[in-house]
Amino acid sequence: MSDYRRITIAKAGEHTGEPVEIAGWLYNLRKSGKIIFPLIRDGSGTIQCVGVKSALPEDLFEALKNLTQESSVIIRGKIRAEARAQGGFEMDIEGAEIVQRVPEETPYPITPKEHGTEFLFDHRHLHLRSRRQHAVLKIRHEIIKAIRDYFDSNDFTLVDCPIFTPAACEGTTTLFEVNYFDEEKVYLTQSGQLYNEATAMAFGKTYCFGPTFRAEKSKTRRHLTEFWMVEPEMAYATLDDVKRVAEELIVFMVGRVLENRKTELATLERDLTKLEAIKGPFPRISYDDAVEILKKKGSEIVWGGDFGGTDETLLSEEFDRPVMVDRYPTEVKAFYFETDPNRPEVALGVDVIASEGYGEVIGGGQRVHSYDTLLERIKAHNLPEEAFQWYLDLRRYGSVPHAGFGMGVERAVAWLCGLEHIRETIAFPRMLYRTRP
Repeated sequence: MSDYRRITIAKAGEHTGEPVEIAGWLYNLRKSGKIIFPLIRDGSGTIQCVGVKSALPEDLFEALKNLTQESSVIIRGKIRAEARAQGGFEMDIEGAEIVQRVPEETPYPITPKEHGTEFLFDHRHLHLRSRRQHAVLKIRHEIIKAIRDYFDSNDFTLVDCPIFTPAACEGTTTLFEVNYFDEEKVYLTQSGQLYNEATAMAFGKTYCFGPTFRAEKSKTRRHLTEFWMVEPEMAYATLDDVKRVAEELIVFMVGRVLENRKTELATLERDLTKLEAIKGPFPRISYDDAVEILKKKGSEIVWGGDFGGTDETLLSEEFDRPVMVDRYPTEVKAFYFETDPNRPEVALGVDVIASEGYGEVIGGGQRVHSYDTLLERIKAHNLPEEAFQWYLDLRRYGSVPHAGFGMGVERAVAWLCGLEHIRETIAFPRMLYRTRP
């Protein structure tokens, strides 16, 4: 069968009339007398194939006619244009090889009928083959590529940060503790930021991109215990730099998804007008202004409190694009935030609240760059001073104003895909009561 060139379904239109083969799996099968219509997927797309009984050996036609869902198969034949077909092309079958036939006594468990959420996530290893999940993860891939392209093209250096850390970054109550060697205790990272501050002092502009862990016992649609975060950090930078880079990143990311993933967005029935509205400049308001808006909308928020998910949703209703909220109370921000020199009760930080009720997608700001102030903060937060000696060193040796932020990939994916729950945004979600498969 060497005359048949292996291609992917995504590139089928480039090979019309040529003898080709597609290696994939049976997604669906229709039959009409002496003609069969196997729908084949290969990871890059799906294509309808046409098998005519008179054109195939009888045993092969019968084998294909009785093929079971998700059986693996190599189809050989020629591609032709067909306007009525999904993707605009079909494949006429000239030969085939069944690699593995799913036994009828143990059929593929996910069928076109309605399945409950728990069932689907118990079978997540198979659930990923469905069109919807495929579309979500293709968009996730596009978002990650866009993130890397944005930072790489803007002179940021990627530096990976450790996953095992000796101390908390965000708060001691949300740490996963791990037994290390010789009875030492370490923790799964909540953020790469502290280490990234060190790399920024070495390279000027850096970013880290990797898994992070939060041991919050949260059941909300916005939280995972394991998620991926991109964290840029910039030396000689201020809160205004954070706002600028955050806005540029989001606009660039959304543009890439709209440009390259229209098919997947259509599969998800995403309202494109909502995404097309995500353009700069984003509205910028203070925490003070946000509290007043929320009070008028019926929220019970009082000045000094952090925003909950409902508050963020109420705020997002006021705007057709993300809104930047800055200068939160110092008390609700982490120990490393610089304070406003004119208002020490507020921090030089900003949250970017996504449109359509998807909550905070970016959080960051300016870091404390004074050695004495940082030491005071570490003590005030009851953090182990010895674990932060290296972090204090950054303020001993050439300290400068610096700033950065973090963006959780999964929240961004949920937002751009228009998903109801964050669990669909990653191949194998880890939540409060889910660690399998």
